[in-house]
Amino acid sequence: MPSLYTEIDINTSRSKVWRALVHKETWKYWNTFLYDCDSRRSLQQGREIWLSLRRVPGEEQTEFQPKVTLVQPEICLKWVSSIPGFVDEHIFQLQDIGRDRTRYIHQENFSGFLSRFIFPIIRQDELQGIRRMARELKHYVETGG
Repeated sequence: MPSLYTEIDINTSRSKVWRALVHKETWKYWNTFLYDCDSRRSLQQGREIWLSLRRVPGEEQTEFQPKVTLVQPEICLKWVSSIPGFVDEHIFQLQDIGRDRTRYIHQENFSGFLSRFIFPIIRQDELQGIRRMARELKHYVETGG
C-alpha cells in the first residue's frame, strides 16, 4: 500500500496542538495545505466533511469530502476519502515526548487499483504539502496562535 509520512516535534502541549488541528475555523490562519469548505461540519466521528487541499502553493485547490472515521481527543484523528478505485486515508497522531513537547505525525495511506496510477503523479507534491502543514502547525502553536 503506498503511503506518505511526516513527523515534527512541537514545543507545546498535546492539547494545544489538538485544538489547532481540530478547529477548522482557525486553519485559515496557519494551514496552506488543507482548507475548510464548510465550517458547519465539525470533525466528528462518522460525519462527512467538505475540504479542499492545495499540494503546492499557487496551484488550484482540489475539493474532496472525506468521512471522519476516528476521533480520539488529543491522540488521533482519521478520515477517509474515496472515488471508485482510489482510497486516501489521512491519519493525524499526537504523542507526548516530554513536558510540553508533542510529536505530530501525519500519514496518508492510499489503496485501490487506481492508486498505482494516481500515487506516482501526486506523491512528491502531496508529501511537500503534508510537510508544509506540519511546519505551519508547529509555528502557529509555538507562537501562541
